[in-house]
Amino acid sequence: MERTLWVAGLLALFVVALWLMYRSWQNRAARQAERVGALPEVPADLGAQVLEPTTGLYLGSTFAPSWQDRIAVGDLGFRATAELTRFERGILLERDGATVLWIPQESITAVRTERGHAGKVMTEDGVLVIRWTLPTGTEIDTGFRGDDKTVYPAWATQKMTGDDE
Repeated sequence: MERTLWVAGLLALFVVALWLMYRSWQNRAARQAERVGALPEVPADLGAQVLEPTTGLYLGSTFAPSWQDRIAVGDLGFRATAELTRFERGILLERDGATVLWIPQESITAVRTERGHAGKVMTEDGVLVIRWTLPTGTEIDTGFRGDDKTVYPAWATQKMTGDDE
């Protein structure tokens, strides 16, 4: 009987801990909502494709310059398999089971490689990070771990204008 009470007590403690983590995530999202605002809509005309699509894992988005200050608004903080494509008018990030992210060309301030992002630490230059400005004026970093890291130099050296000269 004593063992059953211990198991029931630990199970109840575990459920309370999960509930508290969920509430904390919801409160964090509510605090961040104004800074994030509405995300840019995907335009009907993306322009010509500049770089071939690359597959990988969307790691999440963080408030710049902190690589660990994860955004909890909507589904920006959740990891998902994704495909990243560069067009003349911006970057399209299609995530499985999540909303499509459109990063307009004029919002992009840098594309670089990093060792870690959103709590995920990799080998040197293991993560492609896109720094861009939201319509609210908030600067964020979006992390992507590609399946083929040999494409990173093309992304990181791509001119901010979208030209591939």
